[in-house]
Order: sequence, then structure tokens, then C-alpha cells
Amino acid sequence: MSERGRSARASRRAHRTFVLDTNVLMHDPTAIFRFAEHDVYIPMRVLEELDAGKKGVSEAARNVRQVSRFLDELMQGASKAQIDAGLPLPSVVKNVNGEASASGRLYFETQSFDSTLPELPGQGADNAILGQALALKRALKKTAVTLVSKDINLRIKAAIIGVNAEDYRNDQTIEDADLLHTGSIALPADFWDTHGKEMQSWKEQSRIFYRITAPVVRDWYPNLFVYDDYSAGLELIVREVVGDTATLELTVDYRTGRHPVWGVAARNREQNFALNLLMDPEIDFVTVLGPAGTGKTLMTLAAGLAQTLDARRFNEIIMTRVTIPLGEDIGFLPGTEEEKMEPWMGALMDNLEVLNQSQEGGNWARAATNDLLRSRIKIRSLNFMRGRTFLNRFVILDEAQNLTPKQMKALVTRAGPGTKIICLGNISQIDTPYLTETSCGLTYVVNRFHRWRHAGHVTLVRGERSRLADYASESL
Repeated sequence: MSERGRSARASRRAHRTFVLDTNVLMHDPTAIFRFAEHDVYIPMRVLEELDAGKKGVSEAARNVRQVSRFLDELMQGASKAQIDAGLPLPSVVKNVNGEASASGRLYFETQSFDSTLPELPGQGADNAILGQALALKRALKKTAVTLVSKDINLRIKAAIIGVNAEDYRNDQTIEDADLLHTGSIALPADFWDTHGKEMQSWKEQSRIFYRITAPVVRDWYPNLFVYDDYSAGLELIVREVVGDTATLELTVDYRTGRHPVWGVAARNREQNFALNLLMDPEIDFVTVLGPAGTGKTLMTLAAGLAQTLDARRFNEIIMTRVTIPLGEDIGFLPGTEEEKMEPWMGALMDNLEVLNQSQEGGNWARAATNDLLRSRIKIRSLNFMRGRTFLNRFVILDEAQNLTPKQMKALVTRAGPGTKIICLGNISQIDTPYLTETSCGLTYVVNRFHRWRHAGHVTLVRGERSRLADYASESL
């Protein structure tokens, strides 16, 4: 190994001390266990802020209470001398015997340091935490001290006074949002020339299947769409992958007038893929990503109505979303749960109007159809989902990018027998504080479910709302 390689490896293994900001623990209560063999330092001001934020039913308050329980378990039976020496933290990496071995240590602010900040005036909580990080850096000259915070401004202030600061990245599902798979791949131009000779094909009722053996299929997974990148090319969905052999099925073409879904036809390839997932009875969980105007909600509602009213596969449609306003909050809303949620469900009403217009008949027939649709579509709040079980329901979660991974898990685990869950969203439009494209709940489930045979994902890329909306998306 070269000298440069040895020095790089040694620097990665160098022992470090991480000072945690309050917002990190509020965001991820398990953060104290996420720093491998390195030490974790919690200032007293952080403990005070955690105590102030423990009351309430919000996600942050629940996380604070969980942090307090973790700290209480670590301190059970510990003496003052043991606390001063640092409490051993269980490692997230198990040893050869499969046991979690102690690695880093947890330290609290148990002794006073010179934490004055001559460059920064004020006595705020951020300055107190920053002062502790600076004092720790001066005291531990042989140890690299890093302040970990979700607060960008605090990290900027830390850089100004010479304290190394980093964002908390352990909650990220992927390194870069561009690495998130789209659910479909284009086949090479010579794919059928090189792999078509030994291909097998057969028909089961109206379904056409193909079996291909090639090294390239090792990277494929169930419900991945593969297609020829030219007009009228084959569009297939992967049903099974075993070693070098993949079983594929010809997709249903919802772009023609022969297979409309509640009067809605796909306008592009990605929309056709989405309708194949939404209408497939073998797929229980569907995620659809795409910018505004790509038809996510319209296609999902059409598929839900077709399977609820026509095929009678589901008893009703349940639609919900996170109640985060785009601008200033309009205040408290009167009425029942459904009436309170209606202002947040403007997209539902708009799309129901479009679907109702596609039905035949006069105004009376449309009014009757609208009443029927409203009776089979229930609007529910996420705040009351805990403890519920949905049986034979078509559940639509709109604006799913605003959910945390923990909230997403709480919702998906509500599904009972016969229920299908669809998550819609655009990860470039996140309104929840401290959530990013790589750490939001929608990215989390897309990444975790993409190899399960009963889940499917597709990313929509082309807007179909109007030429004005398309131009605005590109130019503004």
C-alpha cells in the first residue's frame, strides 16, 4: 500500500468527537448510536431544549421523549465518575460473534470550559452550543471535534469561528436524489438481436410472457419496466428474476381507446407504466413520482374508481395527505374530520370534476354520478391513522414527500388484507422542515420496496396539464 493510501486510511479511522445539536436528536432519536466508534458529546443546553420540547403530540415531541428514554437506559446504575469518564455506546456494527460491542462513548457537559465567543454577540441557545463545541476543540487538541446540526445558519456560524460542522447524513436513504431509480430502463438497440434467439414466449389467456437468459438481467428486479426506445417498440414488465433468467410480461396498452381507465387514457409511456401498476391486482404498494401536471392524481383516482365501482375489488377509496400550507396558515377549520380536510383536497375535487365530465349523460346524470363518487371516496386525516387497519381499501397518500420515514412506516403498516396503497409526490417540493430529497419518507419507501415482488414504482417526466403549465415548469 502507498503512503498516500495509508494516510487516507488512518485519517478515516482517526478518533473523532461529535457535538450534537438539539435538532439532530429531535429529527432522529437514534442519532446517538449512529457514529460507530466515535464519541458523542451532548451539551447541557441541548438537554434543556429537549426538556422544553418533550410535551405535545407532534413528531418532534415524540422523538424527544424517545431520546430521553434512550439516555435514561444508558445511565441506569452509572455513578458520577462513570458519567464523567463517558458512557459506553453500543455499536450498530456487530462483531464476529453477532454481539453488539461497545465502541464510542457518550459524554455530557460535566465540567466547565471557557466557552466565550468573542466574535459572535448574543446569549442564544445556538451560541451556547457553538461555544461548547469551540471550547471542546481547544480542550481536546488531539481529537477532531465536529458539530453536527441540521441548522444551516449554525453550521455557517461554526465555519466562521473555525469549528468543523456537518449536516446529519445518517438519515439519508441514498447519497444523491439523482441515484433514485425511475422504475423503467431502455433496452439497448441491439438487445433482441443478441438475446432473441434463445428467447421463449407463451400465452396464458390474454397475457403474453417472455423468458430471457442473459447476464444483463441480474440487475433487474420484479415490476421493473423495460422498453425499446423507439415508437411502437415493445414495453414489458419484469415478473421474476432467477439468476441470469428473467420472466417478462407484455404490458397493457392504456394509450388506445380500447382500454380506457374510467375514461382516462395514458398520454405517454410513463403514464402507461403507472396505469399498469395501478390496475395490477398482484401489486399492493405503488409509488408514483413526478412534477406538477404529470397526471399522478388523475390516473390514481381513475384506477381507484375503476377497481372500486366497476371491478368491486375494493370497498372504498381513502385519500389523505399531510396538512402543510403553501403560504400562511388560514387558521382553525370548523366541522367534522372530512370537512376539515376538504380545503387540503382541492386536487381531489379538481380531478373528480375531470373524471365526471368524461361520463356520458346530461347534467342530472353527472350530478348523480358525482354524489356516488363522493360517497365512495373518504377523506381522512393522517393524525388519526394510528391504530387503524384498512381492509379492502384503495388508499391514496398525496404529497407523500412531506412525510418522515417514521410517519410513512406508521401509515403503510395500517394496510390489512386486500388493501392497496399508492404514494404520490414530488421530492423537489418538500415543505417539512429538516426533510430533504434524500431523507424524506417517499424516497425511503421507493428505495426500500423496489425489489419486492408486490411493489412497483414509476417516475413521470412529461407534464400533460397544459402547454401553459409545461412552459411555466421549464421557464420559471
